[in-house]
Amino acid sequence: MTTITTPARFRDLIAAEWIKLWSLRSTRWLLGIGAVVLIGLSVHGSASTYADWPTYTPRERAGYDPMTEILDTATAALLLIGAGSVGALTIVGEYATGLIRPTLAAVPTRHRVAAAKLTLVAGVMLAFGALVVLASFAASQAILSGRQLDVSLTDPGVLRVLAADTLLAPIAALAGMGLGALLRHTAATVVAVCAVLVVVPSFFKPTVYQWANDLYATVPLYVWRNCLSQLHPRVSDALPTTSGSWAVFVLWPLIAALLTVFAVHRRDV
Repeated sequence: MTTITTPARFRDLIAAEWIKLWSLRSTRWLLGIGAVVLIGLSVHGSASTYADWPTYTPRERAGYDPMTEILDTATAALLLIGAGSVGALTIVGEYATGLIRPTLAAVPTRHRVAAAKLTLVAGVMLAFGALVVLASFAASQAILSGRQLDVSLTDPGVLRVLAADTLLAPIAALAGMGLGALLRHTAATVVAVCAVLVVVPSFFKPTVYQWANDLYATVPLYVWRNCLSQLHPRVSDALPTTSGSWAVFVLWPLIAALLTVFAVHRRDV
């Protein structure tokens, strides 16, 4: 008697990855505590601005951007590290426990397994980023409205900044997955996530050398900090352009996804 097996449906693979993702206690802790911390930092920063506003100089008032209360560079760095770690652990955890072998035995088409992981993580982290950013926006603007410093969703540039802030989470998560698929070691991957996404880019600043500026403008944190996080980005040859910054936001998760698929296809351990 011949048994005919049919390939698993993609939605079934997504469901399996969903179960595995939420079975990790680290995922629940990172996302739960991370959301509270990031929103709390936004509230604290907005309250500090509200209290200190009378002491601001005219120049400081003219240069103030209320959208920086949602994510400043420090909180953006925390978001990148947390999201990158979640992405890394979703794949490194399976290699560490050996679960990847029965998974690939059950679904021999490895690229479909990798695609399901990438799709789920990207969706979850996009939702997480949107939750944190919108909650922080609502809370910060409610506080700043007491000084008439608040902005609305219809103001120029607001939706662009909110979108950029939100996308930091899935970009970091997919980058973490790519690094995890390559390194296959939890500690090494988390260190690599911190170094690649935050530590090294934090030292980048505009220079007189255009080749260096062009190199820096390929890093998500750098283009976010110097362009996409601002209501009115500064225009300079030394700074990234808006279109170039969005291109970086597209290319990083795309390259990370391709790297993950390639690594999962080539290696079991």
